[in-house]
Amino acid sequence: MKATVIIPARYGSTRLDAKPLADICGKPMIQHVYERAMEASLVESVTVATDDRRIEQAVRSFGGQVVMTAGHHQTGTDRISEVAARISTPVIVNLQGDLPLLVPEMLDQLIGEFCESALGGAESSPTWYGGDGLVMGTLKREITSAEEIYNPNVVKVVTDARGFALYFSRSSIPYVRDVKTAGRHYKHYGVYIYLRDFLKTFTQLSPSPLEQMEKLEQLRALENGYKIKVIETRHDLVEVDTPEDLEKVRGLLLKDVKR
Repeated sequence: MKATVIIPARYGSTRLDAKPLADICGKPMIQHVYERAMEASLVESVTVATDDRRIEQAVRSFGGQVVMTAGHHQTGTDRISEVAARISTPVIVNLQGDLPLLVPEMLDQLIGEFCESALGGAESSPTWYGGDGLVMGTLKREITSAEEIYNPNVVKVVTDARGFALYFSRSSIPYVRDVKTAGRHYKHYGVYIYLRDFLKTFTQLSPSPLEQMEKLEQLRALENGYKIKVIETRHDLVEVDTPEDLEKVRGLLLKDVKR
C-alpha cells in the first residue's frame, strides 16, 4: 500500500513571512520538502495544496504538482481534506512544508506501519470509524534533553502498550513523581497519516475542549474516540518556525553539501 503526500502551504506566517518560499541553498523551502518526500519508496505522489499564486508558481517552476484550494481554510488539515476528496488513494499523509531536512525513511516507516495496523492486521475491519477505530497515525522520538521536556513549544505524547496515543500535551508528560523512577519522554512530530475517508469526518467535527486548551488539533480525534497510532522514529526533525531556525537549516545543508 502506497500513500499520497499532501503538503499544505500558506504564504503568511506569524514568525517567518513567506516561509514556503524562503531560500535554502538556492531552492525554496517547499522544494526541499517536496523532493525529499518524493524519495520515499512508499509514496505514490506528492501534491502541494495552497491558496497563494506565488507558491503555486514556485512549485510549477520546479516541476511539482500543486492544487489551488479555497482561501477560507483555518488549518492545514482542512486544506488537505479538500484535495483528498478529489483523489482515490485510500491513505493520505499530511506533511508540513517547513521540514526541509525530512528523512524519506521516516515516511516509509510511517506509511508501512500504519497500513499494517489499519488495513492489514487483526484490527482490519470494514468499519474503521467508531470508539475503537484506528484512523490516524503520527511519529514520535525519545527526548534526551531536559530543556525540550519543559519547553511548551515541543509537543509531548504518551502511548499505551500497543503504541496508541493516550494524550498529547505541551506539558512535560508523563510527570515523574518519584525521581528514583526512570522515565522516558517522547517528542511528537507533526507528520500525520490518515485513512482518506476519515479526513472528511474529522474536519466536520467541532473543535474539542482539550484541543482548544492545548491548541493541538490531534486531540479532537482522541476526544471523539478515534485511535491514533504513534510510531517511533530514530531520526530527528528540525522545524523552521523562525529566522533562527532557517539559518540553522541552511548551515546543516551546507555541511552536507561539503561532505
